[in-house]
This record gives sequence, C-alpha cells and structure tokens, in this order.
Amino acid sequence: MTITDQQPLGSPFSASTTAEDVVDGLDLSGRTAVVTGGYSGLGLETTRALAAAGARVVVPARRPDVARAALKEVKNCEVIPMDLADLDSVRSACAHISSRLDRLDLLMAVAGVMATPERRVGPGWEGQLTANHFGHFTLACELYPLFAAADGARVVVNSSAGHTLTGIRWHDPHFRTGYDKWLAYGQAKTANALFAVHLDALGKDDGIRAFVLHPGKIITGLQREMPLREQIDRGWVDEHGNVIGDGFKTPSQGAATGLWAATSPLLDNSGGLYLEDCDVAHVSAPGTPMDDGGVRAYAIAPDEAARLWSLSLAVTGATPITR
Repeated sequence: MTITDQQPLGSPFSASTTAEDVVDGLDLSGRTAVVTGGYSGLGLETTRALAAAGARVVVPARRPDVARAALKEVKNCEVIPMDLADLDSVRSACAHISSRLDRLDLLMAVAGVMATPERRVGPGWEGQLTANHFGHFTLACELYPLFAAADGARVVVNSSAGHTLTGIRWHDPHFRTGYDKWLAYGQAKTANALFAVHLDALGKDDGIRAFVLHPGKIITGLQREMPLREQIDRGWVDEHGNVIGDGFKTPSQGAATGLWAATSPLLDNSGGLYLEDCDVAHVSAPGTPMDDGGVRAYAIAPDEAARLWSLSLAVTGATPITR
C-alpha cells in the first residue's frame, strides 16, 4: 500500500448504504467471523448481517450475559467472555477460539471506547489506547495462525475521523504528563489505522489483508461516558438525547463500510487502506476539518506503522508474527 492507493474505487455503495444492502445476495456459508463489540451499536448490526448471510459468528464480550440477551435471536452465533482492556482475558479468549476453530476468515475489530475519563489499566497504561489498540493488537497476533489457515482472511478495524486530532504521541503515549480525553481518543484511533497498515504488510503473503475505516458519525453506546450537556453543546443531540446534528448515520449505515471491507471483491488484492462511506478514502491535508472526510498521511505511514508495531509487541508481549 502507498499513499497513491488511497483513491476512491467507484464503489456502487455510498454513505447511505445499510448493512443489509451490503450483504444482500451474499452467501457467507462456511466462513467464520470474530466480531468484537458484536452485541451493541455497530457491532450488533455487523453480527446480525454476517449471520444473516450465513456466516458463523463468535462475539467476545466484556459483559457476556448482556451479549447473549442482545443476540438471542441471532442464529449461528456464539458469545465468549473477553475484556479488551485485560490482556490476560484476551489471551484466554484466543485460546478458546483456537481450540474450537481450525481457520478464521474475518476479524471485525468494532469494539471501542471514546473520550473517557482518565483510566489506568494493566501496568498503568492509558485506558483508551489499551482498549482500542493494545487489546485488538494482541487478539490479532494470537489468532494469526487461524487467519493464515483461511487462505484469504480479512481483518477490518474501526478507526474514526477522530484520528485527525493527533498522531502517536511518541514522547508520552500514556499521558503521564497530563490527560486530555480527546487527544487520548485521537491517538487510539490513529493507532487503529497504523495497526491495520502494518498487519497488512506482514500478512499479505499469507493471504491476509487488513483494512481500517471511519464508520461515520453515529450516536451509539460509544458516547456513554460523555455527559449529555457536552453532546448538546457539540450540536449532536437535543435536551432529550435525540440526534439532531447533520450528517449522522443510523447504526446500520455505520456498519456498512466495515461489511463492505470484509466482503467486497473490489478490494481483492488490496490492503492497508483507509475506507469511508463504502469506498477508499482520499488523503486529507493537515488542518482540514474533521468532518470533511479523508485520512491524514501520518495515520497510514508505513514507517509510523512499523514503529507502533514494535512498541506494541514490546509492551503487550504478544506472539510475534513470523514468516
């Protein structure tokens, strides 16, 4: 992947496309997917759509009882315990998955947190970077042999336009010198993008391609730790929490780009790309407003991606990917 590959492909879908539109007519029988966050918001829509198309879906969940209740009408779906912010929990979930499956066709890394109060996890790591990036990084590394066995696996990672807030803060990634919840979120979303870029570079010879995406503006449980007043002041919702802002998608529309990334033949022989509105996004110039779309060059830079990968291996102790 190079910067010049970040050009729209002319997809038949658009910002208004729904999850149901993307999987209409697809037969995913025989394929298995893992969907993090697959029991609420965009993840729930993703799980439903994949299962409706015939895929077997495994949903790792921090709240397994809540997940099972949300997914009780979804066939061919299994819930297992996992907390992305607890890497021992992630490894336990990977061991369970590896004992049950001999291949894995899709990983949909949908789960995430946004703009949370300062939270330290593990050995004092910043919480948003851990839940959004380190957890998914460890999950992908430990499941890598199952992806390689699939001969055509795709890993799809949810980022956000929030990545435009900052690149990786190499001098202080864990905010030891002062916490800013939005910069922490922006860094985690940049990390999501860089993770996909380097995973694709490592995995393509094993038939594994990775993509990263901005799902669009959607009000879901992702905003649960933001005060209502802050959401009102940002013009997102009214006093009753009803969505009023321009450009917001439904959860089904928000899930569409990830499903397109997972299934579109237009992306065959491609990878390491940043997607939005069911197409490849353009590269946005520094200072461009977040809502204008596109991806910052630093979020898809191969050297930055390799540097983050090395840092992530060192701190998580995840199994290195060797070829």
